[in-house]
Amino acid sequence: MRTANRVASVLLAGALLIGGVAVAVQAVLLSLNRPPLLDTASWLDTLSGTRWREPTVRAVAGGTLLLGLAILVAQVRRWTPVRVSADERDGWYLHRRCVERRLTDAASAVPGVRRARARLRRHDGQWRPRVRATGDPAARAEIEFAVHQELHRLTAPRPARVDVRLLPRRRTA
Repeated sequence: MRTANRVASVLLAGALLIGGVAVAVQAVLLSLNRPPLLDTASWLDTLSGTRWREPTVRAVAGGTLLLGLAILVAQVRRWTPVRVSADERDGWYLHRRCVERRLTDAASAVPGVRRARARLRRHDGQWRPRVRATGDPAARAEIEFAVHQELHRLTAPRPARVDVRLLPRRRTA
């Protein structure tokens, strides 16, 4: 999302810069009694003759409104961070997807566990790993231990708890 924000900011800044320079040049030329650089008379005639009832005007206004609302929602929405801080004091970061992959591998390595999936969230400055897996419900403590060990290997802050959700393996008939 940061890349999209930067691209949108550059485009908006460029448009405002070009528009500002055009207005400044136009004002200087008009103050020197020179012919204007841009012919604004035809724009004024076109815009003053356009009515709100025309379908083109309503379509452009509606599209602009929807685009603005989409941009606003994208900016307000809380996105999942790409990286998470490993240590607040040192400023080290880890990629969230890599940490999730390693936690998934650690949970999958526990005997009796299949199809594990780990998600990492941050809540009140604490990491909250969530593991979903299929397997024996008695393996919950082993999964928690494996996740804690992997987080220790990554020198990540120790979470208060690890949410483990074990679904029993389906039996085939």
